[in-house]
Amino acid sequence: MMTQARATNAGASSPNGASGVAEAGAETGIRGALHVLDHEADALRQLLALFASEAGSQALSTALDLLMAAKGRVIVTGMGKSGHIARKIAATMASTGTPAQFVHPAEASHGDMGMITASDAVIALSNSGETAELADLITYSRRWRIPLIAITSRRDSALGTAADVTLALPPVGEAGALGLAPTTSTTMMLALGDALSVGLLERKGFSAEDFHQLHPGGKLGQQLLHVADLMHVGAELPLVAVTAPMSQALIEMSAKTFGCVGAVDAAGDLIGIVTDGDLRRHMGADLLALPVADVMTKGPLTIAGQALAAEALLIMNERSITSLFVVEGKRPTGIIRLHDCLRAGVA
Repeated sequence: MMTQARATNAGASSPNGASGVAEAGAETGIRGALHVLDHEADALRQLLALFASEAGSQALSTALDLLMAAKGRVIVTGMGKSGHIARKIAATMASTGTPAQFVHPAEASHGDMGMITASDAVIALSNSGETAELADLITYSRRWRIPLIAITSRRDSALGTAADVTLALPPVGEAGALGLAPTTSTTMMLALGDALSVGLLERKGFSAEDFHQLHPGGKLGQQLLHVADLMHVGAELPLVAVTAPMSQALIEMSAKTFGCVGAVDAAGDLIGIVTDGDLRRHMGADLLALPVADVMTKGPLTIAGQALAAEALLIMNERSITSLFVVEGKRPTGIIRLHDCLRAGVA
């Protein structure tokens, strides 16, 4: 009993007991985590070198040709971790102008094959290229001559040999001490999916306006708002004839609350602007009787309706003004305020 007690007490008082083991384990974990990042970064460099080569570039170009030629959608499929990557690739393509959707290979064998038409193209992901659940979908694509693009580590696999184009990953093992869990392979698949998505985007000439149409919400939507989305139009516009007296201009400024009034000529073109600063510079007993032309600032800053709201915000911040007329040619079509941009979340 004495021996047992003595041993127990010694363990409890040891300064390098459980805490020392925990510290060693934490250090090992950090080394392992950093090794994964280094390993996967190296794999991406190898992936770049592979597809920058003549043969790799040709395979990538052929894959893009097939995807561009598809009249329907791009069907992306994969099982397990490859399936999760396939979902992300489909989402990225859909958000960058290429209609796409994920189809689960196992569900496809039980009726979801009907989601795939002869007008579509298929991208199938499998590291081994021997995923059993893909067999029916591969057969279906071959039967109906649906273009099939394989992303796999084994060109000579069932998937690799059946595909119209095989985008083979470089022979890099999975990261981590065991080297078993899908890590490096799925990272390369994801990067290759992004490469295809952006390649299609550029070939289609997908614009910032197109991007905004597919991303109306969130920060991206705010950044891509156009001036025309926020400007005030019609009866809200503070406008006065350039020949009108300043008394009329002051009434218009007070009624419209933009702190300015635009001066238009007989053709309706904007040729000047009267601001609070102009009023202060011309303050005098005869101010109200002066014609607008004598008080206005000629050639005011303007912006087009199709410009991004962020551009209007930048101009107003740089020039320390709070409102900006929107024109089409020289004709005023709207006015946008600094607070309109800030309220919409444009920054």
